[in-house]
Amino acid sequence: MSKQSVSKWDLFEASFIGPDAGNPYIDVSFEAFFKQNSRVVRVPGFYDGAGTYKVRFMPDNEGEWTYTTISSVAELDGQTGAFSVMPPTAGNHGPVHVANQFHFAYADGTPYLPFGTTSYAWTHQPLDLQAETLKTLAGARFNKMRMAVFPKDYPFNVNEPLFDIFERDEEGELDFDRPNPVAFRHFEMQVAALCKLGIEADIIIFHPYDRWGYCDMSSAQDYRFVGYLTARLAAFRNVWWSLANEYDFLLNSKPMAQWDRYFQIIEENDPYRHLKSIHNGDVKANYDHRKPWVSHVCIQNWDVKRTQEWRDAYGKPVVNDEPEYEGNILLSWGNISAEELVHRYWITLLRGGYAGHGETFMHPEDILWWAKGGVLHGEAWKRIGFLRDILEQDVKKGLTPLAPSDNWPWSRVSGASDGDVVYIYLGEHQPVIWAPGLPTEPGDYDVDVIDTWNMTVNPARIVDAPANHPTRHGAQTRSRRPDAVFAVELPGKPHLAIRIRRRR
Repeated sequence: MSKQSVSKWDLFEASFIGPDAGNPYIDVSFEAFFKQNSRVVRVPGFYDGAGTYKVRFMPDNEGEWTYTTISSVAELDGQTGAFSVMPPTAGNHGPVHVANQFHFAYADGTPYLPFGTTSYAWTHQPLDLQAETLKTLAGARFNKMRMAVFPKDYPFNVNEPLFDIFERDEEGELDFDRPNPVAFRHFEMQVAALCKLGIEADIIIFHPYDRWGYCDMSSAQDYRFVGYLTARLAAFRNVWWSLANEYDFLLNSKPMAQWDRYFQIIEENDPYRHLKSIHNGDVKANYDHRKPWVSHVCIQNWDVKRTQEWRDAYGKPVVNDEPEYEGNILLSWGNISAEELVHRYWITLLRGGYAGHGETFMHPEDILWWAKGGVLHGEAWKRIGFLRDILEQDVKKGLTPLAPSDNWPWSRVSGASDGDVVYIYLGEHQPVIWAPGLPTEPGDYDVDVIDTWNMTVNPARIVDAPANHPTRHGAQTRSRRPDAVFAVELPGKPHLAIRIRRRR
């Protein structure tokens, strides 16, 4: 047995030569069992074209491992090997999983706060544009990218893709029983490139925007495709699975039972249990994220003040990947201002969820970030990076929304805490003095005022809490002493936040 080495949570790959006659994608079964001491992990293999079969494994424990293949053909059956797993390299924290019920962390326990963006078809564009996209990402603060396996046919995105996802037959028609290894090699190369940048690849498996026939594959072809995709990509530590972009627009051809089955196929073939979810189109057509195979809520909805409602309904992390996009196109979901998108980001995070970014600015060559990547033209991305920097200074377990109180119901403003830090986002409100949500016990606190648009953090001017504070409850107006030992003076402008940190 040949001996190799790989770092923990990196990708180990073994290749073998086998038959290439007939249709190896369907005719040949191939898998491997990886073993360390008494632990055994089943990993599906895959055909990579030209008689080459591969199996990939992401080891999650250091030490010595061995593997043995099992196949329906003799030349691939019973192949063995061994390798050593070394400590993880710098910056390698492992895959992301759910932590503390509503939040995320890497496998080594490092907190992960998703700050994602969307570029559906960036891997299907010319190579120079893809390189420009990666360069842009390297200079931004996004740590998740929503991206589709299939090319997309939609306004501003009508060019032919770089590669067909399936091979073509002698008549030039796509053969949905033969995946195109060239296309998959390119796609996974870009997943690996994102990994080097510290970016999670949120891989969208299906979508309805199609002119090539991918939406019309049979259920059996769909199932094989999902299994093949899982076998190829599950060993990349930065993979998330998104079953669809706007799944409900495909329900006529792919009924609900099929969507459940797609999830189950991933469960059966991804031994690392990467995050899995599914994205809706109609705001009233959410998938039932309570189902056990769904790790987190993926949603699109402009009404971000409902974030805690979704948290409570599903009991899982909420990622609103599409709270509408910054841009100026005709379509209403793609023409909100940068200020509004940043506003929605702050509301979402301070109500216990996470938000996504996208840009849809008109371009003479139809190079819109949301579809094709390239460069960022807007202003929201800078402020989103600022928000990420602010939160990563203090947030360890994840933000918990402030509970409603008799003093302030938190239906208009947003607030959350994590340990010794509290954030209050006033949003569209512009008071000149603020007390609700501030500490109720004497102590030493650092209090800052954050200008979420101008990206400044300044010490707050502290004043005594007012003796009487009018609070409206229904039709009544009553005076009551606020639950705070001090108040904060503010400049009377919107989009401010207050940060309170107890000194240790």
